[in-house]
Amino acid sequence: MTHTRPSFDGPRDPGDAWAVGPDGTRMWGRFGSAGLLVVDRRRGVLLQHRALWSHFGGTWGIPGGARHQGEGAVAAALRESSEEAGVPAEAVEPLFTRVLDLGFWTYTTAVVRAVRPFEPRIADAESLELAWIPHDGVDRLPLHPNFADAWPDLKAMIASRPVLVVDAANVLGARPDGWWRDRAGAAARLLKALADAAGAGLPAELLGLDAHTVWPRVVVVLEGEAREAAPEAGPPLEVAHAAGSGDDEVVEQVRVLRGDGGAAPVTVATSARGLRRRVEALGARSIGAGTLRDAVEGPHRA
Repeated sequence: MTHTRPSFDGPRDPGDAWAVGPDGTRMWGRFGSAGLLVVDRRRGVLLQHRALWSHFGGTWGIPGGARHQGEGAVAAALRESSEEAGVPAEAVEPLFTRVLDLGFWTYTTAVVRAVRPFEPRIADAESLELAWIPHDGVDRLPLHPNFADAWPDLKAMIASRPVLVVDAANVLGARPDGWWRDRAGAAARLLKALADAAGAGLPAELLGLDAHTVWPRVVVVLEGEAREAAPEAGPPLEVAHAAGSGDDEVVEQVRVLRGDGGAAPVTVATSARGLRRRVEALGARSIGAGTLRDAVEGPHRA
């Protein structure tokens, strides 16, 4: 977390102020605060050695600060990390967020993955240094107490990206909306809805994760006439065409993801009881088709 001495070089945003709790506790950021944890597969995580004058100065944590009025948490974390550490927004993609909610104030940790190499740079007076730290080396540093508390769970969650496997035929069949008259068209609409939802972030509880919002890898299994659907979206949405049984293809996808001791948390969306038993036997969890459609089609904001 970042609770720093405010310094203003330009117009002050209303969010750059203290939030005061019922007991008088003061936390920086009238609209809450947010920080960015960047994960790089080769180099580890990007940490900030905090300036001595800052709250818990001299410890290590993540760049971040107060959210501006009307600003989303992820947008705030990206802006703050750019201002403090020169993190380019186009070089990262979101993985998940976790939220500490004190009632009168929230702190959001936005965890992102580096999709292209970049070197951080000290861009203001809030850092003594910035460094890529291997996962196993983080605990050896004097950490900001709040980051130290959060790190064990964060470390476990960044070990592997969650996967959502969608049994498209069963999900389409969950709503009697005439999908059978144009299976390919209905499948294409489902793909678009899933791509939009995955791009905006899904509720973490949908995937059984202890977080707020998650951006999973999504694998959609199409069978029969639905295989003619032409997906317009790319990653994180993938399409698997079943040569025969859609259920068998779903099981095969789970088998590959969970094979050889794979640690990736896998959730399968289907209401077919037999299929749910098969994938759960492989170590996946399952949710009903209606649950997925409610999450994808209902209101949700990252």
